[in-house]
Amino acid sequence: MSISRYYQYNMRTVIHCAPGSIIRIPALFEGLKAKRVILISDKGLLEAGIVDQIVDVFRFNRGSSVALAGIYTDIAQDASCESVNRATAYAREIAADAILAVGGGSAIDASKGVKYALQHGLTDIADALQSGLKLEAWPDFPMSGIPHIGVPTTAGTGAEASPIGVFLNEKLDIKSNLISPGLDPDIAVLDANLTLGLPAFLTSSTGMDALTHALEAVTSPVANPMTDAHAFAAAQLIVENLPLVIEDGSNIIARSTMLQASSMAIDAFFGALNAIPVHNCAHAFGAMYHIPHGDANAALLPVVMEAAKPFYLGQGMRLAKALNLPAQNKSDEELVDDSIAFLKEFQKKVGATNNFSRWNVKAEDKEEIAYAIASDPAAMFFPMPAAMVDAIVDQLL
Repeated sequence: MSISRYYQYNMRTVIHCAPGSIIRIPALFEGLKAKRVILISDKGLLEAGIVDQIVDVFRFNRGSSVALAGIYTDIAQDASCESVNRATAYAREIAADAILAVGGGSAIDASKGVKYALQHGLTDIADALQSGLKLEAWPDFPMSGIPHIGVPTTAGTGAEASPIGVFLNEKLDIKSNLISPGLDPDIAVLDANLTLGLPAFLTSSTGMDALTHALEAVTSPVANPMTDAHAFAAAQLIVENLPLVIEDGSNIIARSTMLQASSMAIDAFFGALNAIPVHNCAHAFGAMYHIPHGDANAALLPVVMEAAKPFYLGQGMRLAKALNLPAQNKSDEELVDDSIAFLKEFQKKVGATNNFSRWNVKAEDKEEIAYAIASDPAAMFFPMPAAMVDAIVDQLL
């Protein structure tokens, strides 16, 4: 970590956190000067009754000047560009001037794509995604001015508090990353009640995703005191609370703590964005085999750390601190090894994915996998040699 170089830190999203806090959504939209809101979610949450809970909030606030103009739930996994395009067309059809995203990373990222398309007059979001990464900066690219609230139903991606949108780009057959000012929601409402019905396997995979964000911020070459504050707190809270939620899914305090840790983890991750070898691999495997992002990160976290151990050397004390591990009288390398061992045991403890066998990853695909990893935008910060990729694939089969 450096405290002497220049860095910029920003967390634009305002957090509202409490069980039951969705009741405030209409008033929050009023404060943002919204009139007609499109609700973007997915079919799973529609079937689970979560969407109906949000609809009821608007129904019971009849005195509000904000109307729920329409509901769109046809969002595919990985926020495909086609899903974004259809949702954008619907938003225009109902004359929506504000966006409410309810769900996991796919639904919230899709809402970011809709906002970006509306701002820039696009009918196909892929027109703006000609490669794996599109990075825009203020003041050349101003805020959209479209009121936007994110309501996460998983404690994982932290999409509700980041200016990053990840989209499955069908035209290029890759995951494209869009980073742009104001892509992040204006407000995030963290209501743990919405996570109570989340199955243990999803709770585990999304929690491991959040832990990966936190640890990649901890080990980032450009970490700074501001990102450290959120990265260390997030990692420690996840290590303490994810097992509690797996043991008792109705533990509302642990559920709420996980939501907060997820938002903090993505903030640290973006604020220290640089070398992210775990995510680099997760993007590649996810695009090739359609492995859910949480499962990809869950399996890859200790595997990549072990295969890419030279990258983590020098970070032993920081990793131990993040994982609440004893560090006295131990060398840096011992602490890195302890951290890897802890994460392997933690995978088992929370029932996380630890291999890719169910997605039919094959040893004969190594060359293609290596190319996908090298082609991902994250590879520019830490290129992985073929031998390192081979070691990663061998452990995941």
